[in-house]
Amino acid sequence: MKIELTTTERQYLKGLAHGLNPVVMIGSNGLTEAVIREVAVNLDAHELIKVRVLGDDRDARVAMYEQLCDELGAAPVQHIGKLLVLWRPSDKEKIVLPKPSKKKAAK
Repeated sequence: MKIELTTTERQYLKGLAHGLNPVVMIGSNGLTEAVIREVAVNLDAHELIKVRVLGDDRDARVAMYEQLCDELGAAPVQHIGKLLVLWRPSDKEKIVLPKPSKKKAAK
């Protein structure tokens, strides 16, 4: 079951992910059990990660992105080109998401 993010939370995580390098690469063999385990280990260690997908099939990348989020209980943050950004909170909670802002009443 993947985590749903608000627009504010997603924007915040995109900003944090901007400077990150991909920690996992999905090659020509696709999304194997070993790759899924590696993504899970890195999510536990870092909470927010980038995954690079080699290959030009956009539909296959989208399917992999959704499968990773569903199987690992992660939130889809961003899919841009061949990069996938995923977030999943860990027990140590390294990243604190911003609180939803209350809109000020018009005067």
